[in-house]
Amino acid sequence: MHKICSAVIVVLLIFSFKSQAQQENIIEIESQLKALASDEMQGRETGTEGIEKASKYISGFFKKENIKPYYESYIDTFYLKDKKPAYNVIAYIEGTESYLNQNPVIIGAHYDHIGIRKAIDGDSIANGANDNASGTVGVMQLAKRLKESKPKRPIIFVLFDAEEKGLLGSTYLAEKLKSEDVIPYVVINLEMIGVPMNGKPGQAYITGYKKSNFVEYFNEYANQEVLIFSSASKQYQLFKRSDNWPFYKSFEIPAHSFSTFDFSNYEYYHHVDDEAALMNPEHMNTLIDSWVEPISKIANHSDNTIKMTNE
Repeated sequence: MHKICSAVIVVLLIFSFKSQAQQENIIEIESQLKALASDEMQGRETGTEGIEKASKYISGFFKKENIKPYYESYIDTFYLKDKKPAYNVIAYIEGTESYLNQNPVIIGAHYDHIGIRKAIDGDSIANGANDNASGTVGVMQLAKRLKESKPKRPIIFVLFDAEEKGLLGSTYLAEKLKSEDVIPYVVINLEMIGVPMNGKPGQAYITGYKKSNFVEYFNEYANQEVLIFSSASKQYQLFKRSDNWPFYKSFEIPAHSFSTFDFSNYEYYHHVDDEAALMNPEHMNTLIDSWVEPISKIANHSDNTIKMTNE
């Protein structure tokens, strides 16, 4: 009886510890959403003081978590046609197998938004909480949760600037990596994950569902169907409308976006009312948690198991 009681106590302590850790994660997600979608960031439009503040906020997080910059600095500056600077923010976890260094896993999201718009009820700042502070926070949280994973392949975490200007940050990085003879193994892009799909808790859809065998392996590793098909993704051609697309075009590799926005579950797309208070941190934490193990296993592939199918 004493042994049984001790075992029960241990189980309860483990459950309590996990519950506390999850609650701390949710609180941090909420805090990060509020920071990135605050009025101080002025809608994070490319080329403004607001996006520069956001880049420093993200860089500060990576530094605090001891996640290394991929280049000399976390900030990788490029320039728009009007000569205004733009800032990709890039960190990474080193791979343990040197022969895989040129074939990393990339996890990204754009952190820019559309800035100041016509006022509605006195509010002119398009804060971009769902689009795409939510995806940005997802990348930051995955970096934190994967940093001790010791993957065989490097995992590069990228927050792209100038997505709203035409996928410019991701296009710039894809071209830069190609010039450095870096060919990503897979690219995972997070786009608008702040609210759940109707009737589909714990799931996200993936763009380009049939273009590779990515979903087959990811769901197997998650031991549940965490990634699903979306007819809205196909209808609106979303595979071509986010930062996965330049990598697919440049490298012809599995490059997909994860999203829970399907045009029916959130009415404030590119709207000044896209506010942090409308996000669901508990939902986001559930998604992020379910993605950690599959990503870790994919980063431990020693060959190119995930391939294009071109359907």
